[in-house]
Amino acid sequence: MTAPLVHLGDGLMVSPLGFGGMALTPVYGDVDPEEALETLHHAVDAGVSFIDTADIYGGGSNEELVGRLLKDRRDEVQLATKFSLVGTPTAGYTDIRGDAAYVRQAVDASLRRLGTDVIDLYYMHRRDLRVPIVETVEAMAGLVQQGKIKHLGLSEVTAQELAEAHAVHPIAAVQSEWSIWSRDVERNVVPAAAGLGVGFVPYSPLGRGFLTGTVDASSLGAQDFRRRIPRFAEDAADANQGVVAAIAVVAAELAATPAQVALAWLLAQGRRMGLPVVPIPGTRKTHRIDENLGALSLDLTPAQLSTLDQAADAVVGSRSADPNWVSEGRE
Repeated sequence: MTAPLVHLGDGLMVSPLGFGGMALTPVYGDVDPEEALETLHHAVDAGVSFIDTADIYGGGSNEELVGRLLKDRRDEVQLATKFSLVGTPTAGYTDIRGDAAYVRQAVDASLRRLGTDVIDLYYMHRRDLRVPIVETVEAMAGLVQQGKIKHLGLSEVTAQELAEAHAVHPIAAVQSEWSIWSRDVERNVVPAAAGLGVGFVPYSPLGRGFLTGTVDASSLGAQDFRRRIPRFAEDAADANQGVVAAIAVVAAELAATPAQVALAWLLAQGRRMGLPVVPIPGTRKTHRIDENLGALSLDLTPAQLSTLDQAADAVVGSRSADPNWVSEGRE
């Protein structure tokens, strides 16, 4: 891929499609570490240089995996990681910490696991409601001054929280769930980001696989993280097949895959709403990376966009088991 880099915000330039690293830890099932590393290398070879991880993925093992990639290819990667959650996706989270002392402790631990001197984009993963967001962002800004990180990001914040944070230090990107079936961020957060010149990094842009039509919610493994999400419950998942069907119709019209259509819709939404959008789909399979990149050259017609928009309106079930866990519950 030779597509030009995209300017998110605060001068941060990244590949137009990123890679979400969480799938390379045992969140949706077992993972072979060597195959996971091969997948990361393939992503960078293909031009997906914006690599996203977090300190809690695999209890730190995901950062260590990314560190193996960085050992040989640091100058080819725009590196993003996150702090604030305590626990793991599979075992559950025990706390959220946004206090200044924890910010400083967390970044040092991440730098050590990643084997690098600097993180390109450092996110507050979730909001610690016990701590003013200004205090957290001031501590993060201190890390920029120390040269440990280059840019600040926030995940699952409200429009008001974003504005408060941006007044302390420029925010390069907001990362929240956004896809054809997760559009709540369009009400307030996305317009706020557009107004402030902040880029948007949608996670789970393929609906944790559901939008590709390849996920049978009734057969998810006992340890599969998606079992905790209301819209994957059997009744809701059945109702939500409508959006999958609409994507499949558009995909057939374009001789594309459902994943490509879902990503192209997000990219089109960014243009419609006036801000840079860089989705970070995750996968364990190298050929899926190549498939996803095909979305960059896919043009959806106004009629196709309308079909997808209408299907999204019928989605059933929350995208999170805890409303306060995501921005939607605090708006």
